[in-house]
Amino acid sequence: MLKEIQQQFKGGKLDKWQYIDAMYQQHQLLFEYADLLPSTNISSIKIEDGNVIMTFRDSGIKFLVNEGDKRLAPLDTLNFATYEQEELQMQFALMQDGYNVLDIGGNYGWYAMHVAKRFPASTIHSFEPIPFTYNQLNKNIALNRLANIFTHNIGLSEATGSFDFYYDPKLSVNASLAKVSESESLEKVVCKVEQLDAFVMQHQLKVDFVKCDVEGAELLAFKGAETTLQQQQPIIFTEMLRKWTAKFNYHPNDIIEYLKKFNYQCFVSHELSLVPFNLVDEATLETNYFFLHKEKHSAIIQQFKKA
Repeated sequence: MLKEIQQQFKGGKLDKWQYIDAMYQQHQLLFEYADLLPSTNISSIKIEDGNVIMTFRDSGIKFLVNEGDKRLAPLDTLNFATYEQEELQMQFALMQDGYNVLDIGGNYGWYAMHVAKRFPASTIHSFEPIPFTYNQLNKNIALNRLANIFTHNIGLSEATGSFDFYYDPKLSVNASLAKVSESESLEKVVCKVEQLDAFVMQHQLKVDFVKCDVEGAELLAFKGAETTLQQQQPIIFTEMLRKWTAKFNYHPNDIIEYLKKFNYQCFVSHELSLVPFNLVDEATLETNYFFLHKEKHSAIIQQFKKA
């Protein structure tokens, strides 16, 4: 709109005062955002040559806003005041500085950056297979000067090789191995995929915490992590959403049953407590879940468990 108004003025369709009035109507949005920010977890919006950068109030994390992507974390924060605060605070409570964290489904880095800043002695490995998203992830990390995040342009699954991923530039959080969206802007891109076990072995990693959000392919990622789950028993935070898992022909309860084999118990978080959870059904509203090993994490479970 701004450039269109400028062109109308330059082309003689608007006189000077008509142009000033038309531009002023657009500039009013700046003051509307200034009025909105105090009620959200976004403290500032910086407009510079070619970029819009939003800063999260509580963490100071800066985030590049990619034009056209309507579900970015800072935009959701403007819309709903906060973004996944309950889950993030519960993860912080379960972590220790110095943990090695695997971020499976890194997207643009909201999760990895918050963990990296909160726990500077920790190491975060963030996995993002989509090339464009991976580049944005690295830009955000550089913007925040976080040296304890290592990024990997791969997906993690039960298979190894190159596979088709489906990616919507207008909704990057829905990128997946399956076509989870019927959007007309959906693109298909070939990405490299590895098993988590092979990655851990190759890099001789000790794994303390795993976050997994891969739009329905979570069970596949865990099946590629069998040795790591058996031997290292990391704390797990994962999304389990019925409409996404259906695209892969399984149910969220299959993840619960699979992780039971490794002596994991499932929980949801509520007011910084862990609430035992057993079964996803049609009445289930939760979409994010914690899994802790009954023996290795018994003290943590007792500390945070809510009856």
